[in-house]
Amino acid sequence: MKSRIILFIFGLLVWLFLSWPPDGQHLLIGILVALFVSFVTGDMFVKRPHLFKHPTRYLWFLYYIPLFIWECIKANIDVARRVIHPDLPLKPGIVKVKTNLKSDTGLTFLANSITLTPGTMSVDIDPENGFLYIHWIDVKDKDIERATEIIVKKFEKILKRIFE
Repeated sequence: MKSRIILFIFGLLVWLFLSWPPDGQHLLIGILVALFVSFVTGDMFVKRPHLFKHPTRYLWFLYYIPLFIWECIKANIDVARRVIHPDLPLKPGIVKVKTNLKSDTGLTFLANSITLTPGTMSVDIDPENGFLYIHWIDVKDKDIERATEIIVKKFEKILKRIFE
């Protein structure tokens, strides 16, 4: 029940932020949408709602956003260079990387962060063993430890502080 309440509040705040300045009609629709979403998906949102009480997690999330945007910009430039200069080598492949994240939310954020960064895409997650399978447009190293260092570590350090 707590996770549904947290999701409702979070959803309503996002709705209000996106439809600013709020008026009666938008507020009513926002409440209805937030109620519906929290009712349907509330049990999937968080399994440990007490973690939302720690304000440092929000500060780490605010730090994570510009880091993620910066990594996306760098990856976009790399992919654009490969499109413009077809002579640049492509070595596509699927690599196995290790993660220390255990929570479903942390793993989902990590997989989505990797997928949203151009040039990489999460293909599968093995949460029991802590592995992600990533399609990489230019495989620099097939070694699990080295690929993990290149792809995962920049996101994982911060996501661990937010979700674990």
